[in-house]
Amino acid sequence: SPTHKPGPQHTTIHKPGPQHTTTHKPDPEWGSCSLGVFICLICSGIHRNIPDIGKVKSLRLSCWEDSEVEFMAENGNEAAKIKYEARVPAYYYKPTHKDCQVLKEQWIKAKYERMEFTQDRKSLVYDEGSRDGMLMKRGRDNGQFLSRRFVLSEREGTLKYFTKSDAKEPKAVIKVDTINASFQPEKIGNPNGLQITYLKDYSTRNIFLYHESSKEIVDWFNSIRAVQLHYLKVAFPGASEFELTPKLTRNFLKEGYMEKTGPRQTEGFKKRWFTLDHRRLMYFKDPLDAFAKGEVFLGHRDLGYSAHAGLPSGTHSNGAWRHGITIVTPERSFLFTCESEAEQQDWLKHFNDVTSAQMSPQEYSGEEANGVACVRLHHHITDSRRARD
Repeated sequence: SPTHKPGPQHTTIHKPGPQHTTTHKPDPEWGSCSLGVFICLICSGIHRNIPDIGKVKSLRLSCWEDSEVEFMAENGNEAAKIKYEARVPAYYYKPTHKDCQVLKEQWIKAKYERMEFTQDRKSLVYDEGSRDGMLMKRGRDNGQFLSRRFVLSEREGTLKYFTKSDAKEPKAVIKVDTINASFQPEKIGNPNGLQITYLKDYSTRNIFLYHESSKEIVDWFNSIRAVQLHYLKVAFPGASEFELTPKLTRNFLKEGYMEKTGPRQTEGFKKRWFTLDHRRLMYFKDPLDAFAKGEVFLGHRDLGYSAHAGLPSGTHSNGAWRHGITIVTPERSFLFTCESEAEQQDWLKHFNDVTSAQMSPQEYSGEEANGVACVRLHHHITDSRRARD
């Protein structure tokens, strides 16, 4: 009978470096005996639940057959990538180990179970240019999730939703170039929860969705990215896919609670939910609010934008949180407090990273610049209307 050997890490097999394990944490400790790839603990659970490719073993704790060790040596992550990722579309979101379970699960299934990206693959559902189906949408006022029809159109460059499946007029028409989509399972309270953020009259609008099928919701997500890439190729004909892909949907840089005071800086500090989305810092009374109560645009530091620890002398902070942050803009300063020094430092790191990043030409001119002006105006309007917020 074959002799049992310790895991492949004790042989001459070299484990993949971080560049070969996008989905996994560095230094993965599991192996797929079915595929000959090294994987992390979380992904090993996903692999185990897929028929035909579900045989996984711990590199440290399991006993390995001679044939299994040889198979790992003959294959490996780089060979698997060449085979199973031969034709991944530029728009398709490749999750990292930091992403939520549903994205990692569907990426693994798309690659290894459905083999969507092999050299001889057939047409993909995301490339069809349109999508029509029912999603569960959270009501803006009552918080209940109800089934709504959504229609994505590459030709029109829009995402529409209807309150009834047979309704002729949509409840909303959303331009794909204003959309951001990010998975928010914890916030929404569903493992397949997807947050759509878009600009409506230069104000940020959130809608919260889910579908019982994890494949269906991830298919919607990548279909939106496909339509966005098509739009960008038309808008920027000289740009490469490599340059355009970062402009598709993105994860928020940071979210969490801080306290803030109003424009006169004499009002009491109130706890608010903050979302940093690229250069827009938005705040909400509740994480699931449909509209932001206000927004702050963060431009480049050479234009007068900065963030530093502490509050101006004489500031009266009535709250329990004492770790202050001051954001300075050309128009005014914004004062916040954080619950801990660790949170304060993390927010400051993100704010300073944003203000240090060069602004794109689109952020200086065109629609985005108009949007920035209106976002600033919106902030002043909302602040003056809610002076006590």
